[in-house]
Amino acid sequence: MGAQMVKEVASKANDAAGDGTTTATVLAQAIITEGLKAVAAGMNPMDLKRGIDKAVASAVEELKALSVPCSDSKAIAQVGTISANSDETVGKLIAEAMDKVGKEGVITVEDGTGLEDELDVVEGMQFDRGYLSPYFINKPETGAVELESPFILLADKKISNIREMLPVLEAVAKAGKPLVIIAEDVEGEALATLVVNTMRGIVKVAAVKAPGFGDRRKAMLQDIATLTGGTVISEEIGMELEKATLEDLGQAKRVVINKDTTTIIDGVGEEAAIQGRVGQIRKQIEEATSDYDREKLQERVAKLAGGVAVIKVGAATEVEMKEKKARVDDALHATRAAVEEGVVAGGGVALVRVAAKLAGLTAQNEDQNVGIKVALRAMEAPLRQIVSNAGEEPSVVANNVKAGEGNYGYNAATEEYGNMIDFGILDPTKVTRSALQYAASVAGLMITTECMVTDLPKGDAPDLGAAGGMGGMGGMGGMM
Repeated sequence: MGAQMVKEVASKANDAAGDGTTTATVLAQAIITEGLKAVAAGMNPMDLKRGIDKAVASAVEELKALSVPCSDSKAIAQVGTISANSDETVGKLIAEAMDKVGKEGVITVEDGTGLEDELDVVEGMQFDRGYLSPYFINKPETGAVELESPFILLADKKISNIREMLPVLEAVAKAGKPLVIIAEDVEGEALATLVVNTMRGIVKVAAVKAPGFGDRRKAMLQDIATLTGGTVISEEIGMELEKATLEDLGQAKRVVINKDTTTIIDGVGEEAAIQGRVGQIRKQIEEATSDYDREKLQERVAKLAGGVAVIKVGAATEVEMKEKKARVDDALHATRAAVEEGVVAGGGVALVRVAAKLAGLTAQNEDQNVGIKVALRAMEAPLRQIVSNAGEEPSVVANNVKAGEGNYGYNAATEEYGNMIDFGILDPTKVTRSALQYAASVAGLMITTECMVTDLPKGDAPDLGAAGGMGGMGGMGGMM
């Protein structure tokens, strides 16, 4: 149960900033260890938690003060390099991708075909709507739906009756391609039938709610239709879903759908039509009277004209490909976090400096003061762990770093002391902040919990003994 809670710390930190799982885990362990010692010594657990929370809230403000904006390509490349386990090529590739599609642009990662990493910029767009059912997921390792060369059905209506979709589904199944449905909503019998067909492998389908509301939704559906060369099925213009054919469907090279976003890559829409649509929206921007409308129209232009940068990861084997792809994903999230909230000195130095600044922090009573000390002591844990991993003595290095000032720290790769920013060892502020906040949150829960309730573990099915070549099958009972 304790392990599950610590996994939750890492998961939350990863969801918030895309990285910092190790930092969050190390911090949580340090706070829990010191906190439980204090509880055993007779301290009030609730006051300890209040002290920890006060220290963390002050630490977050200090981190913001230490943060330096990350705007140039060199800094972005350095952050990407650190997050990709010191792989410089990954850092440079991400910096180049951000140069091409902008800091807010869409960047996706996919399997390459050769040994080298490649960067491609293609027509594409992303919008903030995820899959309507997790049963559509076909990539469990990333929790996403990835469909190659799918048809795209665009409908400006709620779909609840599967009968009106049958002609399209049958045509798509005959064509042997996947289908993405983007509609006002897909619910009830229609959604259930799509899920069942997907799970049985009859047809690969994923359903997504259309972005926006009201007239804005209609306009965005039309944008997607232009990008994918499809037609929006709308009763307003006399089109019925039952009469839709493959000619009415859009197409794209690839569609990636996760919990919160949908990315359409390389739609087959004509370049002239896309540019015409962009020109039309730009005209509306000039005529817009409210800032809100103007901002939403500019977002639509960016989605249509910005394109999508695709990083193709090269590797010699599938195992290497998976590992490298995960590193590139981590690095991509970290660089986005760095652009958003800036960077601080890496290698655990930022937290050591924050702890030193908060040394005089006090609270309402002695037990809360102990909670503050627990949190401040834990902030040294990431530095100590890095030093320990490098085979050095943590206490000696920690004291040397504490004796320095500003960005002065220890480069574990070269075993040198110096300015961490100059060494190119940076951490996104958001990653460090999220790791500290989530670690303290779960650690506080552990310290104040006296009792946990769990289900009894279910025993494995008994081994039925060897039968011909099937001897090992008895132990598979728990998998069913």
